[in-house]
Amino acid sequence: MKRSSVRSRTINQGHHIRMPTSPTILALGGAHIDRRGQVPGAYVPAASNPGIMREDVGGVVFNALRSLLRRGVSASLISVRGGDAAADTVASAIDSAGITDLSVVFLDRTTPSYTALIDAEGELIVGLADMALYDLAFPKQIRRAKVREAIAAADAILCDANLPTAALERLLTLVGGRPVFAIAVSPAKVVRLAPLLGDLSLLFMNRREAAALVAAELSGKALVDALRRAGLSAGVVTSGSAPVLGFDDTGIFEIDPPAPRKVADVTGAGDALTGATVAALLRGLPLRAALREGLAAAMLAIESPQAVPSFTIANFTQALGLVPEAREVA
Repeated sequence: MKRSSVRSRTINQGHHIRMPTSPTILALGGAHIDRRGQVPGAYVPAASNPGIMREDVGGVVFNALRSLLRRGVSASLISVRGGDAAADTVASAIDSAGITDLSVVFLDRTTPSYTALIDAEGELIVGLADMALYDLAFPKQIRRAKVREAIAAADAILCDANLPTAALERLLTLVGGRPVFAIAVSPAKVVRLAPLLGDLSLLFMNRREAAALVAAELSGKALVDALRRAGLSAGVVTSGSAPVLGFDDTGIFEIDPPAPRKVADVTGAGDALTGATVAALLRGLPLRAALREGLAAAMLAIESPQAVPSFTIANFTQALGLVPEAREVA
């Protein structure tokens, strides 16, 4: 693919990211076994609860990447996995999604996994992340020549906080001015990004993750001011069904998420929002318009039992029509 002559790490000052017609993104982060158990009745703590367990391949970056592909972006993925049967399942899912797999396999290790327990309304009760391999392997993998080549071939970078800080620091020295989009993952992991906020084009997080970054429970302009003082120039903060907060240096705004027509599973809604928003940014839309597309994808994810929803142009357009315009925050 012909490389664009324009590279920009920012989405600020009103500038759009100018990219080739079919941009290519390189993602680094989680791609692992994702188990979701749902309790169809009332959840009883510290007791046996009848329910249904589903197993799929997920991971924050992998889920977001699949939504990106559905919106016309080409993608490569660098992750790490073990030498077990689960690794074959992950590899097959990456290939089936149409993503170029640049991941590394450690034959003597176990493939990472995430297990979530959700209630009858689709809300998370508890999640268990078994992901020690990411911490162990990613710092060394970023040093490989193959990674440098993949970065050079990409128009933008997407990463998640499953990478430890040492790996993220190394990555950001190699990006060469390309936009870097990051996903917080969890309150425990988002702090890995704290020393690097000034190098990010945009960070996706929820309210609890934002609170972990600024060490305070804030909202609206007060939260944005604290994030800016921490070094972040642009961000998206979700809060369940409450308004989504967005900011760049053109201002602060909120968008009300559309009410889903049904709730199947909230798992993956944030990843779908990230993927569709980034895809829209790479098409040149400003953050306010791009985030509306992200909210449309998130609604479709909530309505789907799958972590990554399947949708046509027609039903995506219909969902987008339900997303209100952004309103400014004073």
